Amino acid sequence: MIRYHHKYRVVLAAVIVVSLVLPAPLFAQMAPAASPSTTNPQTTPETSYRTPHIQPPAASTEIALKLPRDLSPWGMFMAADIVVKSVMVGLVFASVLTWTIWFAKAIELMIARRRMRAAIEALNQASSWGEVIECVKGRDNRPAALLRAAEVELRLSADAMSSTGLKERIASRLERIEAAAGRHMIRGTGILASIGATAPFIGLFGTVWGIMNSFIGISKSHTTNLAVVAPGIAEALLATALGLVAAIPAVVMYNVFSRWIAEYRALHADAAAEILRLISRDLDRGAFDQRPAERRRAMAAE
Repeated sequence: MIRYHHKYRVVLAAVIVVSLVLPAPLFAQMAPAASPSTTNPQTTPETSYRTPHIQPPAASTEIALKLPRDLSPWGMFMAADIVVKSVMVGLVFASVLTWTIWFAKAIELMIARRRMRAAIEALNQASSWGEVIECVKGRDNRPAALLRAAEVELRLSADAMSSTGLKERIASRLERIEAAAGRHMIRGTGILASIGATAPFIGLFGTVWGIMNSFIGISKSHTTNLAVVAPGIAEALLATALGLVAAIPAVVMYNVFSRWIAEYRALHADAAAEILRLISRDLDRGAFDQRPAERRRAMAAE
């Protein structure tokens, strides 16, 4: 019995020792698993901060290096392809030529119309052909050319038998001078018509070329990044804008000049009509007869 109690005590002591020794390794193994939960609030923010905020700055820096630094019109022109540059230079030259023709032709037409109006007023106030001829001596303009042409025909037809044929011949000379004046004034306006008709298509060619370069850049870089597409599209849009800048004023100026030239030709016709009326009046008065009509008929009969 004593042995049984002794063995029981030994077993109980062994169980107590095992129960005291085993929890330490178990807690030691469970501590690393539990430690992330305790240290996670300190380490997780650091890792979560580094992951989202490191990559975007690198990508934005790369895009900033690829994008052109100067997106002004001059910067886009300098960065453009040689073909697009040629299109832009041609359109700028066309625009400068358009405005040069505008200023030169506008001044010429304004001066010509003012002189023609003054000549019509002088013809309205003149009482005889000799008075008008005295006023235009030494002048070299369109009204003086009309009067000189009528004077030449009067000298050449001094011995004419019929005044009706004389007026027809003078009217023919005046019509030719009017047509020549119209042809003179219309010079240069054809360039405006050509620029207005072709400049948008030239700008469109630059647009197509720039977009084509953009697609070539996309295929070479194997990416659709804005840094690859933006420069070519910007150059294309600049070429289109220059085409419109050259074409729109040219069309407007051509229409304005067409109206002004039509008005100038109408003034020419009015001046020619005044000259014919003045000559017809003096013919009825007998101012151009160097001998009486009866004497001319007698000489013709002989």
